[in-house]
Amino acid sequence: MPNAMSSIQSPLQMSISESTNLRCRISLEGRGNVIKFNNGVKRATTVSCLGVHVADSCESVGVGKSSKEVMEAEKKVLVGTYARMPAVLVSGKGCKLYDVEGREYLDMTSGIAVNALGHGDDDWVKAVVDQANLLTHVSNVYYSIPQIELAKRLVASSFADRVFFTNSGTEANEAAIKFARKFQRHSNPDAKEPATEFIAFSNCFHGRTMGALALTSKEHYRSPFEPVMPGVTFVEYGNIEATKKLIRRGKTAAVFVEPIQGEGGIYSATKEFLQFLRSTCDDAGALLVFDEVQCGLGRTGYLWAHKFYGVFPDIMTLAKPLAGGLPIGAVLVTERVASAINYGDHGTTFAGSPLVCNAAIAVLDKISKPGFLASVSMKGQYLKETLKQKLGGNPHVKEIRGLGLIIGIELDVPASPLLDACQESGLLVLTAGKGNVVRLVPPLIITEQELDHAVEILHKSFPVLDSNSN
Repeated sequence: MPNAMSSIQSPLQMSISESTNLRCRISLEGRGNVIKFNNGVKRATTVSCLGVHVADSCESVGVGKSSKEVMEAEKKVLVGTYARMPAVLVSGKGCKLYDVEGREYLDMTSGIAVNALGHGDDDWVKAVVDQANLLTHVSNVYYSIPQIELAKRLVASSFADRVFFTNSGTEANEAAIKFARKFQRHSNPDAKEPATEFIAFSNCFHGRTMGALALTSKEHYRSPFEPVMPGVTFVEYGNIEATKKLIRRGKTAAVFVEPIQGEGGIYSATKEFLQFLRSTCDDAGALLVFDEVQCGLGRTGYLWAHKFYGVFPDIMTLAKPLAGGLPIGAVLVTERVASAINYGDHGTTFAGSPLVCNAAIAVLDKISKPGFLASVSMKGQYLKETLKQKLGGNPHVKEIRGLGLIIGIELDVPASPLLDACQESGLLVLTAGKGNVVRLVPPLIITEQELDHAVEILHKSFPVLDSNSN
């Protein structure tokens, strides 16, 4: 059987086998692999991309259907947990996305801060295809080389001594909860009741599984599923005096904090606050856990957000951008924490698979280069300055904040009308906070020209807020 890679001639080459009277064409004019259908065309029978068979018909993956048809089909087969934006996306390249009708969008969401290298990065694609041809999954019953190589890179570039892989950010935080409790039991073998409680903060988001959900501050996330894990106390983010009263030896197992809150509204901690948490946790025998699921891995212009502050945790959780769009999470720990964990204390079937880890190596190798990180810092500063110039005088804008390419625009009204107007004009953005913060988390490869274009669309879309606030 020939190697699938042998048929690759160009990253953008695709071959089309057409049925009679069913014709489609590929546009390759700087727009990525975009399938455009002639009027009346329903489907093409075979599509091959990068020499790899994709589907027996474009119709089977939704190409050839209208957005309305796809959205109607979704309502019939999926559980209604998402209030989706009305766009059916089928293709992407770089910082551009395309829907089934061929409309182009500038992506300032990067899959909720996931696609750090944009869409269809050549090195990422090669890492995935090469590894898929070798070995995809073997479970954690066996050793695999990409998993160990990725762990070595993470350890070498961080405070950590060891890594545990998961499939997502919420699973990484679940593991951190277990590790913190096991650490307390291991460190205090004579205690009748070792510390089991946790401190978390206002506006925080740590995930949707039952443990991580218990650490998430928004009540409307938790209340439908209560009782959640007990023993979590919330305190105002950044409030040193209030927090000082709550961290107690023999009670507090760990403090969970995001150095920069993403979902909560793009709020940044101060160096003083994180230094206080570090020293207070040390005094109380509690662990300090940094959740960098959204703000880590280069988004701030630093490989790890906490490096900006010069404060280091006992545990750090990662996920979103690590494998460039494939599901992965990671828990990075010191040797002191790892020594408390034994065989069988935790596990996972899929996490750390050769395929996903090889993709993550490609991402981490690019992001961790000093020049790449410096470019993120420069573009982040440029974006903030441009936003302040264009939007700073708008009466609906309360604050523009953030670090690197994680930026929030706080409004005095709900942001949803602005999101709709931006999408109509070809720009995709997110909300955060209480729905009144526009969240900008573009691919880290975005250019200044694309940032200018995004700000211009935002600026021209702002009048929609006037009509909706009357």
